[in-house]
Amino acid sequence: MKGILLFLFFSFGFLSAQNSEDTNSFEIDFLAGNILNHAPDISHLITGHPDGIFATFSKKTHGNKPWQKLYNYPDYGFYFLYQDFKNEFLGSNYALGAHYNFYFLKRNLNFRFASGIAYTTNPHNNVTNSKNGAFGSKLMGNMNMFLNYKKENIIDNIGFQVGIAFTHFSNGRIKSPNSGINTYGINLGLNYNFEEKNRINSDTTSLSLKFKEPIKFNFVLRTGINESPIIGSGQHAFYHVSIYADKRVDRKSAIQFGTELFLSNFYKDFIKYQSVAYPNKNLDPNTDYKRVGVFVGHELFINRISLETQIGYYIYQPYKFDIPFYDRIGMKYYFGNKVFTGISLKTHAFLAESMELVLGIRL
Repeated sequence: MKGILLFLFFSFGFLSAQNSEDTNSFEIDFLAGNILNHAPDISHLITGHPDGIFATFSKKTHGNKPWQKLYNYPDYGFYFLYQDFKNEFLGSNYALGAHYNFYFLKRNLNFRFASGIAYTTNPHNNVTNSKNGAFGSKLMGNMNMFLNYKKENIIDNIGFQVGIAFTHFSNGRIKSPNSGINTYGINLGLNYNFEEKNRINSDTTSLSLKFKEPIKFNFVLRTGINESPIIGSGQHAFYHVSIYADKRVDRKSAIQFGTELFLSNFYKDFIKYQSVAYPNKNLDPNTDYKRVGVFVGHELFINRISLETQIGYYIYQPYKFDIPFYDRIGMKYYFGNKVFTGISLKTHAFLAESMELVLGIRL
């Protein structure tokens, strides 16, 4: 959880440091939908249709900074999420974090990305709540995506939005169990602008997407703690070391290609456990726990913050417990042009393996 808190600190610092000429808005949405049945051990947790409330306080940009016009004058700010899963074992979750709103199609289409930290009211307990295999800890990470049709200032300063929503809760297997919960559904809500007029500065000097930069090399350490799928097996440190090259294709985007070494210490004990618990597998308890992967990725630069997605394949995986493909999504904060930090979530499909604290340099 330290990684999540550290990233939120940088996010909030970035958001609060923006231009004072940005204006304020408030949105509130009602959510209703379903739990995605992404793993066989959560079927008994799907007993109803989750609902909830998603509220945001946003700063609306008007072109005071070059990056604002480049991204069609987005909104940024903080959010609060309440979600009731309609299941006695799951209970309810509360989340706080930071978000961005991006606009398309003459600002009628709105994409929102939000990420933060969540608290669950009813985590797994071996005695009192053993059937909750989704949340192994009270604190976890939260990620949300919305795609809305949005109209502002319909009646004075009040407008509305309607669309589809996706929410994700997981502790990155910091503590088992951690199947996590993903929900999908619809949202309907109202928005309110504290300033009625749209003050977008259409006269801002045009910023071309053309951007030349040589290939950059990145050296990254991702670390944290996690636990094997065996409940109560203990938390262990992991170290994921990446070396990759990236090439900026324009001001917004860079393409990545690289390799990484996974030193996940929980695998040592897990391999020994599997060799004893399942002798018919003929698993050598001394099987190498290390893994090596290659990956391709994309990084979207938004001022000092960037969004990163990667898809990888294990080229060295002596113990084949997980599928050979992995994926990662993360957010980074740059101190200048070279040094960065952030958090990322590494998963195998929808099953999280680790919540990673990121430290890196781009040369």
